[in-house]
Amino acid sequence: MRIRRFGRGVGILTLVVALWLAAVAGWIVAFGGTDHAQRSDCAIVLGAAAYGSKPSPVFAERINHAVSLYQSGTVKCLLFTGGSVIEADQSESAVARSHAIAAGVPADAIFTESQSRTTEQNLVQAKGVMKEHGLKTAVIVSDPLHLKRAASMAEDLGIDAVTSPTPTSRYRTWKVKTGFLMREVFYLHGYWITGK
Repeated sequence: MRIRRFGRGVGILTLVVALWLAAVAGWIVAFGGTDHAQRSDCAIVLGAAAYGSKPSPVFAERINHAVSLYQSGTVKCLLFTGGSVIEADQSESAVARSHAIAAGVPADAIFTESQSRTTEQNLVQAKGVMKEHGLKTAVIVSDPLHLKRAASMAEDLGIDAVTSPTPTSRYRTWKVKTGFLMREVFYLHGYWITGK
């Protein structure tokens, strides 16, 4: 009898956990599927991989979207984040800056930071750059599934920001999207528990 009750309890707990994880996943998808962009002082572009002097396809999508926000007048300037994994390489933000200038954004409308390696560090460093240059509001640019966690971090850091997902993404197949989503569910819980 006790074994049966234990088994039923485990089954109920498993169902509750599965429903919770599905709800969080749905929340991440719904949040990232909505463009909250509004007129702001800057676009904070979260870093992603760069290869030599070229942004990765994922990073290029983020940079291009930020450029379109600048060109439409939604933001007054761009703030690129991201350091380098290997010291000899250009920082992600430096690569992004060159890419944006080539797309027609004036150099004096671009700010960078090159110390960060993680999403949280991207935002901490961006906050410092914003303070230094008197920038009060921001639009955070990244891939759709990345934005719920980024928005939570920005709010906790006291950054007055909204989010704008890349309209196209290199995370196209269901297999890749599912892997990214599972990772974000895991990382979001980790952030809720540890604050990092």
